[in-house]
Amino acid sequence: MRDRYGSDVLAGDWRRPPRGRSTEAAAEPGLVVEEVATGFVGEIMRVERDLGTVELEDRRMRRKVFPLGPGFLLEGRPVVLVAPAPKAPTAPTRTASGSRIASDRRAKVALPSRIFVEGRHDAELVEKVWGDDLRAEGVAVEHLGGIDDLAAVVRDFAPDADRRLGVLVDHLVPGSKEQRLADEVAHVPHVLVVGHPYVDVWQAVKPQRLGMDAWPSIPRGTDWKRGVCAHLGWPHESQADVARAWRTILGRVESWTDLEPAFLGRVEELIDFVTVG
Repeated sequence: MRDRYGSDVLAGDWRRPPRGRSTEAAAEPGLVVEEVATGFVGEIMRVERDLGTVELEDRRMRRKVFPLGPGFLLEGRPVVLVAPAPKAPTAPTRTASGSRIASDRRAKVALPSRIFVEGRHDAELVEKVWGDDLRAEGVAVEHLGGIDDLAAVVRDFAPDADRRLGVLVDHLVPGSKEQRLADEVAHVPHVLVVGHPYVDVWQAVKPQRLGMDAWPSIPRGTDWKRGVCAHLGWPHESQADVARAWRTILGRVESWTDLEPAFLGRVEELIDFVTVG
């Protein structure tokens, strides 16, 4: 007898979406995906593992940043984009500063001379590029947490011919507070204070490494770092967001070629100063 009502409509996977269920896909640069919510179609240009974001570029060269995860189509099929597995590092032949790596890379006993930098991010950037060279020379870098007490720091350090002190200062431009504080110790023998013109050491990284032509102009009254994060489409509500942003920026720095000359020259000058003799 023929079934007048046909087969059971609830039989089988009736909840299955028309395009199928999402599967994981590694967000490899070069893949073209569509972000479903906005309809933005673009090539994957960059993945930020720490921030959990992916940057797409469409055929008009416009770029947008989206969170990794579900909500993408790859060749018409739904996917959950995940960060690709990190590649195994290769053994370098030169340090990040461009120096040839010596066969004996053991660090020397630290010299009494020191380089002081204004903040933690400054110290991390110097370490990233010049760390191998500084260890080979036996030079330690310390961060000050600001230079408001620079005169007292210099006095306590008690520099002499065998114990030199170099200081790297942010935003050292004529008429600034930083310039006034640097002038207060300019007469002290065996001390060299140099600085770069940038509001923050983040700007020492070439903006092209972050997909920008220039660092953005942040309105007065807006926290500069959070303003930069907002401009880039990165999370910026908390200090933890800012810290993740800095790790991302620092991760774009692989060698001295990723830094601005105005910063490179000052650091090299300090290294020469404290290692003389």
